[in-house]
Amino acid sequence: MAETTHPDQMTGAEIVIRCLEQEKVKFVFGYPGGAVLHIYDAIYKQDHFKHILVRHEQAAVHAADAFSRATGEVGVALVTSGPGATNAITGIATAYMDSIPLVVISGQVPVPAIGLDAFQEVDMVGVTRPCVKHNFLVKDVKDIAVTIKKAFHIAKTGRPGPVVVDIPKDITAHLAKFSYPESIEMRSYSPVIKGHSGQIKKAIKLLLEAKRPMVYTGGGLVLGDAAESLTKLVRALGVPVTNTLMGLGGYPSTDKQFLGMLGMHGTYEANMAMQDCDVLLAVGARFDDRVIGNPSHFYSKDRTIIHVDIDPSSISKRVKVHVPIVGDVKSVLQEMNELVEAEKPAQSPALKAWWAQIESWRSKLCLTFDNSNGLIKPQDVIQKLWEVTKGDAYVTSDVGQHQMWAAQYYKFDKPRRWINSGGLGTMGVGLPYAMGCQFADPKAQVACVTGEGSIQMNIQELSTCKQYHLPIKVILLNNRYLGMVRQWQEFFYENRYSESYMDSLPDFVKLAESYGHVGMNIEKPQDVEGALTEAFAMKDRFVFMNFITDQKENVFPMIEAGKGLSQMILANDIGAEDL
Repeated sequence: MAETTHPDQMTGAEIVIRCLEQEKVKFVFGYPGGAVLHIYDAIYKQDHFKHILVRHEQAAVHAADAFSRATGEVGVALVTSGPGATNAITGIATAYMDSIPLVVISGQVPVPAIGLDAFQEVDMVGVTRPCVKHNFLVKDVKDIAVTIKKAFHIAKTGRPGPVVVDIPKDITAHLAKFSYPESIEMRSYSPVIKGHSGQIKKAIKLLLEAKRPMVYTGGGLVLGDAAESLTKLVRALGVPVTNTLMGLGGYPSTDKQFLGMLGMHGTYEANMAMQDCDVLLAVGARFDDRVIGNPSHFYSKDRTIIHVDIDPSSISKRVKVHVPIVGDVKSVLQEMNELVEAEKPAQSPALKAWWAQIESWRSKLCLTFDNSNGLIKPQDVIQKLWEVTKGDAYVTSDVGQHQMWAAQYYKFDKPRRWINSGGLGTMGVGLPYAMGCQFADPKAQVACVTGEGSIQMNIQELSTCKQYHLPIKVILLNNRYLGMVRQWQEFFYENRYSESYMDSLPDFVKLAESYGHVGMNIEKPQDVEGALTEAFAMKDRFVFMNFITDQKENVFPMIEAGKGLSQMILANDIGAEDL
């Protein structure tokens, strides 16, 4: 039982609620349990934020994660101790890999029981240490407020990330005066914001003198709210630009200077330009293995690399950088724009020749697909989705072939509209991500692009969508396979389809209808556009669209693991020695 509140004191649980109020939290995604019942009782008595009851703790963290990705605010999740806490780990690790600011509050057994194998005890601090930016175990009610203040500060500053606050049940019942710090200073934590002006001047000089310049941006650009500044710089310089999977929307995809996504399933022109450029500006990206492929192949061409990132540990981590600039990407790009405006650069003959080379690569039309066999092509579904939504939807995805097709064929012109798991590659995120986006923008069009394998990993959230009347549209590209696994087995395992076939799928339409939603089966190519139009016309209904797609369709271009950026397999290369 919680202690009786004195007039000038609050319980720890009430202090938690007041802290969230002070941080102007709008939504808390969670699931109750014994260790957090005092906190849930305090939630019942307040009206400052809305609690969203999910059906699994993993979904709580994913939804909070997506809310943060869509809004730029810190996402908040609340879980109980033991299995509730461990169920949240996948969501925490997903956010950590993609640098998403979260505060996850977990319940813990009472302080005297810690370390005694108490019922539903797990060492949350120890378990999460490898996949959080920081974590805390609160052992005194007087420390709750300052700890939560630190948690929000750490989560959203510098390179963002998830922070766990583990609070024992007895601490939420103890009494203390409430005082929330207006600001916080941590001697051991002081991220650099402003980039080095000398390095920025050097970078601009290199870009203006380059014969084959290239701009490459990642998720850090989007998280740093620097898309507008980047667009201004790229247009002023007249240079080509590419985004990573996480950076899509950081530069308008419909703009002629955009070469498409790069990397393992990137466009031919983006990968070739990335490989052959002589000066490369990397902004908020980390030269991931899925982006540059084999580093030794990447090093086979000489280029000068300028790298802008808030996190100094990301610079020269995988590739040697010649001009490192540590700082907030928006601040650095704004300073770069001022320098470029003063120079008023004109397009040089070398830059014109570089664009001519890029156009010759672009003429390969590497994203063209054969749509003539009478089966629904997943690429066509995504193209039609873009047309029907006029490119203005929040698109979430799970992980696999459908994710790559969504990234390739939906043209994102705005940041924070493409919500997917990049670093961890988490199946099951799509539906809870869509929930987080719909709460972030209730009137927006929200589409969850998924596969029949991924959707079943958090399909219980159909219940949450029913409870809160979320008009999400699920776009299931159903090929009856774990598609990306099957693709790799076809290419590299001599067609040995070990456990990749989904031969006992539910009737998704009946399943959706059993939750009170609208279900649709689409089996013919000529019905794709009409079905999408009909679904999105239902502004207030959740619609589950089951598209029966070509089972043999593969994602191209593709770079085999261990190969380099220019060693792509294109759709018309099947049968080549690479396979």
